[in-house]
Amino acid sequence: MSEAYFPVGPGLGMEENFFSLDDILMSQEKLPGRAESALPRLAVLLGRGAGSAESVPEGSKLEIPLWLAKGLHDSKRRIISVELPKIYKEAWRTVLSADANVVDLHKMGPYYYGFGSQLLNFENPENPEIAQTILQATGGGSVVPVSDSVCSLQTFIARFRRIMDSSQNAYNEDTSALVARLDELERALFQVGQKGLNDFQCWEKGQASQITASSLVQNYGKRKLAEMDG
Repeated sequence: MSEAYFPVGPGLGMEENFFSLDDILMSQEKLPGRAESALPRLAVLLGRGAGSAESVPEGSKLEIPLWLAKGLHDSKRRIISVELPKIYKEAWRTVLSADANVVDLHKMGPYYYGFGSQLLNFENPENPEIAQTILQATGGGSVVPVSDSVCSLQTFIARFRRIMDSSQNAYNEDTSALVARLDELERALFQVGQKGLNDFQCWEKGQASQITASSLVQNYGKRKLAEMDG
């Protein structure tokens, strides 16, 4: 019997995948911002009025869902301005660079890496530092090099090592405590590690005919072949 839903992975970098449940949920995360001009008929949507015809006055402070902020953001018309959530500001980047493993990323934002990548759609002087931390650390490609944030690259790397170590040393155990502090991307990586461990244990016990390549490896190979054909 076929599955009712085939999981679709999130988009990469600044792009969203509209078939991905993770990206749909991430787009509901809110950004602090300000109305640079009056916003007609948006008061109810932004939780600032009772009537559908009410407008948001110019200068109002807002909490804007990501999907709406991207739709309203226009550098030429100055409809809204967007601020960085505190977890992406310099103070927290310093904490992450000091010891990334002590931070509860799920509590600060369940889509820390994906949401941080989306922030690059908005004009902000700290974008190079955020890109250095998010995109390069997660393999999103080349970004503007920033000398004073090189240590921030260790955020994902340091956490990744502990995640994979934990996933490989937790066999038939309750892993809820291990994943509680992880963002959704990290939880997905943990599950990949757990599946690899379980598949190997089954093979070792003679319960599987062969070890098959990870779907991540298979997809990577397909992309490489497509690039070569192109």
